[in-house]
Amino acid sequence: AVQPVQARGALETVRRLCQRINEVMIYAQNTGLIDAVPSINIGKAFEKPQKKNMPSIRPDQLPQLMQTMRTASIGLSTRCLFMWQLLTITRPAEAAEARWDEIDFNAREWKIPAARMKMNRDHTVPLSDGALAILEMMKSLSGGREFIFPSRIKPTQPMNSQTVNAALKRAGLGGVLVSHGLRSIASTALNEQGFPPDVIEAALAHVDKNEVRRAYNRSDYLEQRRPMMQWWADFVKAADSGSIVNSGIRGIRLVG
Repeated sequence: AVQPVQARGALETVRRLCQRINEVMIYAQNTGLIDAVPSINIGKAFEKPQKKNMPSIRPDQLPQLMQTMRTASIGLSTRCLFMWQLLTITRPAEAAEARWDEIDFNAREWKIPAARMKMNRDHTVPLSDGALAILEMMKSLSGGREFIFPSRIKPTQPMNSQTVNAALKRAGLGGVLVSHGLRSIASTALNEQGFPPDVIEAALAHVDKNEVRRAYNRSDYLEQRRPMMQWWADFVKAADSGSIVNSGIRGIRLVG
């Protein structure tokens, strides 16, 4: 069943199919349906997709990025989406399609359902002071709609997942940085600061490449991620000197 998929060149789909097959087999072993996992090395039987590095920048270049975005001709809601994606280190579509009913203000958490996640698993994002400040700004800008970042043209729909990408291009950063590369900035900064790799990977909602280890390690490191996400927000705030919007008399400041 997998060979035809490989034959048409859909290697990323092949990789995911192998993951799913192995997860089913491990479940079958755990529940006593089979004695061993025959598919443990199934991924090695197929060609691996080539990894493409997304254009990004180093963390020490973040102040220049913030200055560039602050002075670019970009709408306030788009600026907020840019900051939301940067602070939550989520993927472009996950950030753009955020809904108010996914936010738990009391717990300071954003609960993204599996259906909206690339890896098809529920993901909880601890919300930093800076992320909560973005939400406060968007309460009035979103006009009580379902989506936190509603489309300007079709307010009942979310902003396009490529909105931040387009904003980066308008700011003159085409080829230098893509919106998905914001995650790389955070990952590099957190690793260089010495946070545990497993905690960083959980924050990025990455799936462990070791299929057996992934099956037995179900921790999402939520409590360890809370101080880490606040550290990242403070890092961004320091890079930005506190202000992310300067548009006339209106402004937003990251709360720290």
